[in-house]
Amino acid sequence: MGVAVSGWRLARAVSLSGQLGVISGTAIGVVLARRLQDGDPGGHLRRALARFPNRAVAERIVERYFRGEPRRPGTPYRAVPVPRWRPSRLFTELTVAASFVEVLLAKEGHDGSVGINLLEKIQMPTLAALYGAMLAGVDWVLVGAGIPVHIPAVLDDLARHRPCSLPLTVSGAQPTDDFRMHFDPRLIINERPAPLERPRFLAIISSHVLASHLARSEEGRPWGFVVEDPVAGGHNAPPRGRLTLSDSGEPVYGPRDAVDLEVLRELGLPFWLAGGYGSPAKLREARAQGARGVQVGSAFALCEESGLDAELKDAARREILAARMRIRTDPLASPTGYPFKVAQLAGTAGDPAAVALRRRRCDLGYLTSPYRREDGTLGYRCAAEPVEDYIAKGGEESGADGRMCLCNGLLAAAGMPQVRPGLGAEVPILTLGDEVGEALGAIAPDAGRYQARDVVDYIMSGAVG
Repeated sequence: MGVAVSGWRLARAVSLSGQLGVISGTAIGVVLARRLQDGDPGGHLRRALARFPNRAVAERIVERYFRGEPRRPGTPYRAVPVPRWRPSRLFTELTVAASFVEVLLAKEGHDGSVGINLLEKIQMPTLAALYGAMLAGVDWVLVGAGIPVHIPAVLDDLARHRPCSLPLTVSGAQPTDDFRMHFDPRLIINERPAPLERPRFLAIISSHVLASHLARSEEGRPWGFVVEDPVAGGHNAPPRGRLTLSDSGEPVYGPRDAVDLEVLRELGLPFWLAGGYGSPAKLREARAQGARGVQVGSAFALCEESGLDAELKDAARREILAARMRIRTDPLASPTGYPFKVAQLAGTAGDPAAVALRRRRCDLGYLTSPYRREDGTLGYRCAAEPVEDYIAKGGEESGADGRMCLCNGLLAAAGMPQVRPGLGAEVPILTLGDEVGEALGAIAPDAGRYQARDVVDYIMSGAVG
């Protein structure tokens, strides 16, 4: 539930209910900057920034983005730095501080557990986001959308405030190139602070082969796994083997895509099941198969504490319960190349009429792909940027076909759409899992509003042992 949908309010509510509340680390710096520009209702962000270990950094962020009054309707948000191999100081400070703020607020006033979720596909902010979360005492780190083999070593280094690095995936890189992301905690904290608590690491996987690889890796062994089926919302792993599409143009998953849970059990590491597991019966099924429990997203995405725009949530609940909304697994929408679930809701990116009015652009850059230029420097391209720009950077025209700007679309869905003079606001992208209707029908059969606690109570009502 990336880009502010699973923010501090939702994570805190779930944690208060006795479960693991997880915040999204995706574009977290943009979220902080835009919420400050929207006036910081309640003053929570500034209150958390006042506890940031580096007062000068916090003051610079508040001075730059908070204006004392909410941004007037129709006024564009102020731009933020984009992710880069060698990020600007402002980008690093904003990412660290934003991650700190989200975790601190999620953990405030209770002793429950809080985690942060990151994507391996979005590498450039990772080190800064992890450090900020750890400064605030994050308990768990979850990473998916790739092979997160380097994360455990990074957590070891950051817990001791040591400089660390992470290999950056670069298209066209040569064997002699060294495109590593570097982060030095001394950019944020000058003194020698006490060591931090090292969070537990869960790898989000959709393959028992990957699970076996990580479990046997001396460097990359996680504490456990989240096993995600392709009915889950957001990004899905591509089907294994040659891509086959259904009559509706969606990827077809088969027996090769099923995770062998016997292999998971033999690895001896804890695991949770995700993707269509948001019901009491599925929780019982998961436990019977050896899982510790389940991970649930979509039912929480439509609850009151989630960061989704309130009107969007209301409309989605009504359409789902009236059986009028289809959730499409789009093989082209995401610039990552991974299939992505897009809810077909009027006025959103699932509505062709709304999409047709939008001009392609890439001004946030979280899903850009670094590539090596002939002179050895790095360039950045995104399959959702203007097609002519993508081609000029060496991309194939076919690779840009049907791509959507997830960065802008998901921020719009969270109630923070960028406004383009003369063009209006960005079109929201709503993503949900295929099976959300079952939980919604049990929790809110009248399509009314409900709380995160209602979701927990519903799922746990059939818990065993």
